[in-house]
Amino acid sequence: MNLFRMPAALAVAAFALAVTPGTAQAHEGDHPFANCTEAYDNGYSNIAEGDEHYGSHLDRDQDGIGCDQPPADFEPAEDTAEDTADNTTDDTDLAATGGNSATPYLAGGGAVVLLAGGGVLMAVRRRRTTQE
Repeated sequence: MNLFRMPAALAVAAFALAVTPGTAQAHEGDHPFANCTEAYDNGYSNIAEGDEHYGSHLDRDQDGIGCDQPPADFEPAEDTAEDTADNTTDDTDLAATGGNSATPYLAGGGAVVLLAGGGVLMAVRRRRTTQE
């Protein structure tokens, strides 16, 4: 058994875990809603073309306004503090990172891979020193 193959395999596995997208996309970003039901649930309707939440899949009649037929019980989203003129509070919210419940498991898995790789390297070095 070639002992250098295992650390290489562990490094490839760690790299694969690092580049695999394991986070969900937060809604507050600059992407369209999945469908009009999601838009209505979040308080959005009559989404104009060019808006960050607009998508051609939301505009069935192709008139440039998506989700233009809200249900009878639709309630529009409330204005944020940025929209009010007397905004005296300091907004200290952190930026959304897009993390989800899988993030701690990915971090833990990466740590295990790094520790295993270090253990293998130590075992190889000990074996070399005892064989000389």
